[in-house]
Amino acid sequence: MNRRHATFLALAIALLIAIALVSNPGLLITGYDTTTVEAVDGETDEPLTTADVRIADTQLKRYVGLSDTDELGPDEGMLFVHDEPGEYGYVMRDMAFAIDIIFIDPDGTVTTIHEAEPESRPLTVYEGPGQYVLEVPMGWSEANDVTEGDRIEFELP
Repeated sequence: MNRRHATFLALAIALLIAIALVSNPGLLITGYDTTTVEAVDGETDEPLTTADVRIADTQLKRYVGLSDTDELGPDEGMLFVHDEPGEYGYVMRDMAFAIDIIFIDPDGTVTTIHEAEPESRPLTVYEGPGQYVLEVPMGWSEANDVTEGDRIEFELP
């Protein structure tokens, strides 16, 4: 193979890799830390339930979210960690199942709960204030009596 063909082949392979990463950025993620979150009643301090969650604490992990996940168990989810509190918006991009989207302030208090179904374009933006966002299977909040004002407690690695 001459030098020109080798250069063309290398560029073609690089282009294919770039296309694969753009169409599925999850390929860049090598793993997630995990933790257990506990929902606690905001008035009585009684435990309500727990969930085992993957932690999305980088821009790429927050972007991919659960879109590379086929399903969640009843007490599984993902905890999105932002560097600062703010108003955030989440969408159901490439999702295969319905979820509860729970916004949590820096102190762990639940500020907003949305029920979100998978959808086609245009995507609905589910907004809320907080520093953390917990995504769990749809109905988790209702089944466990988790409401705004309750707390979500967890430790980050």
